[in-house]
Amino acid sequence: MNIELVINAQNDEVDIAVLEDKVLSELHKQKSDSSYQVGDIYLGKVRNVVPSLNACFVDVGHEKDAFLHYLDLGPQYASLSKYVKFSISGKQTKPMLDGFKMEPDINKNGKINERVTSGNTILVQIAKEPISSKGPRLTTEITLAGRYVVLVPFSDKISISSRVKSVDERNRLKRLMQSILPPGFGVIIRTVAVGKKVAELDSDLRSLVERWQAMHGNLQRSAAPKMILGELNKTSALLRDILSSEFTSIHVNDEQLANEIKIFLADIEPEKEKIVKHYSGKVDIFDRFGIYKQIKASFGRQVNIRNGGYLIVEHTEAMHVIDVNSGNRKPGEQNQEQNALETNMECAKEIARLLKLRDMGGIIVIDFIDMQKRENRKKLHDSLKALLKEDKAKSNVLAPSRFGLVEITRQRVRPETDIKTAEKCPTCNGTGEIGASILLTDDIEHRLTNVIAVTKQPSYAICVHPYVESFLTKNLGTWWKKSSVLRDWSAKHGVKLEVRPVGSYALTEYRFFDKDDEEIDLSFIPTAIKEELKEELKEV
Repeated sequence: MNIELVINAQNDEVDIAVLEDKVLSELHKQKSDSSYQVGDIYLGKVRNVVPSLNACFVDVGHEKDAFLHYLDLGPQYASLSKYVKFSISGKQTKPMLDGFKMEPDINKNGKINERVTSGNTILVQIAKEPISSKGPRLTTEITLAGRYVVLVPFSDKISISSRVKSVDERNRLKRLMQSILPPGFGVIIRTVAVGKKVAELDSDLRSLVERWQAMHGNLQRSAAPKMILGELNKTSALLRDILSSEFTSIHVNDEQLANEIKIFLADIEPEKEKIVKHYSGKVDIFDRFGIYKQIKASFGRQVNIRNGGYLIVEHTEAMHVIDVNSGNRKPGEQNQEQNALETNMECAKEIARLLKLRDMGGIIVIDFIDMQKRENRKKLHDSLKALLKEDKAKSNVLAPSRFGLVEITRQRVRPETDIKTAEKCPTCNGTGEIGASILLTDDIEHRLTNVIAVTKQPSYAICVHPYVESFLTKNLGTWWKKSSVLRDWSAKHGVKLEVRPVGSYALTEYRFFDKDDEEIDLSFIPTAIKEELKEELKEV
């Protein structure tokens, strides 16, 4: 599989698209003023404790107080709280944890009011970005993510990603990490660490330790609320998390950003530095790679499938609902059951892509085409679970219900990517109603009469929609007498008339131009006529 990263840098934001074999699989947006990203570390102040929720609300500077549940305090909360308190007061002068006396782990079944009180200063990390009217979701289990490992302070555990299946490789990685890990820290070894040498792991670990030391320096003499340590920008974080041997190219339309990415890759993956390419074409970079076209096809209410089927995606406050339809798919020679299975399997693949692309989270209910055979329903269920295993967001797929509905819960970490693919109609302004087109020619002639009466010029041009132009110039006479609406108007008013089609006009839009090709302001025409009538009355 070839994976390409296309980065579209604009004035106030950066759009990042991930293409897998030219198919859009992920879309990320990063604004220049973005804050409260997953991974950011803040010094917050507890606003109020809610025992009934076993949680508290924390002020981290966001307009809405952030939410912290007791289970998100983590076993080492007492040690972290002590370290933070001593660092702020100046008692903890060393950033490293060698010599720091750890506190016992807290009870996982405890109560929030036993550990936290209103007014407490607390070090927290963003676990979920603000969504809708909700503030950020917090955790005090501080972790620092690197390319190969994730640093976990106040711990001595070495955990390895479950995707690393080889027992020998797991043992090798554990031995290497035990030899370089500083005291008081644990790590989670990521999948990309497989096959890496100790020098590469040590370099990644050292950079994380330096970030921890920087965090300690920022903590000293600090007052809440305050950001203590920011996560990498989304571009760098995305490269750190998904960069693999399958990446073939990274296209960037901003030269400065391209150079920054090269410098970043030189540290984490030097051999990949050469795949960064600066795009300088005149065509928009997303148009060049067909991304806008795929966005329009993937973010609407109806999403079409290549085989002729289509999906209807509805968003509600409580859940997302997806309806699978066979559409105009040709059934061929197979029976109805086989056709339903094939359509469902193809739609399941597209749904797995859409969930990741749109970053849809929470409850998702899918109404697949009904299938009678139990083995076919199981095949669909297993296929959907396998497809979602490749998704980094955790999900749970239930078996089809008795009504044929498949329910999915998917981890929601950041707001859903919502791109509007419909626009308000410029003619009716979204009302669904316009002036009766059957009266349009009468309206144009009435205005023309007024214009001629006021401006008194020998010739005029009328600019209209192409459909209206076709009607006005169409030959309505007989074979012995050629005529049209335009000719009739010209003869009736004794002026020379020209009609020009303008494709950008709305259907009922029209404008008049004088002999010098200057637009005539229609707003003053009624007033001018009234003044002229007054003068005539005075003379009478």
